[in-house]
Amino acid sequence: MDETGRSLRVLLWPANPALAVRLGLEQDIEVVSSPMGRPAVALVESVDGVREVREEAPECAVLVLVGSARPGLREAALAAGAAGLVLRDGPVSDLTLSLHRASRGEPVIDPALDVP
Repeated sequence: MDETGRSLRVLLWPANPALAVRLGLEQDIEVVSSPMGRPAVALVESVDGVREVREEAPECAVLVLVGSARPGLREAALAAGAAGLVLRDGPVSDLTLSLHRASRGEPVIDPALDVP
């Protein structure tokens, strides 16, 4: 929960039912279905997704879900306005921690993805 005692609202862009279930099992995460749900953080699957969410919800921190490191991805994501990159298949506890860090304005780069 955030400092006000509310659940952290997370947007999955595009929708990802399996991940929504995994995150929904966390006590302090609420998955919302659109930017109208006032998410604090969004998880997207592409650099274009970063731009789309930032246009719809400029106050929302955006993390890019990736399967592996690719040259130039980190720079492209950060240039598009992402708060960072996280592993798609990592432990849900790591993802939850990353979501909370991003909601506080902290940059988040999974160490496995920290390549130029």
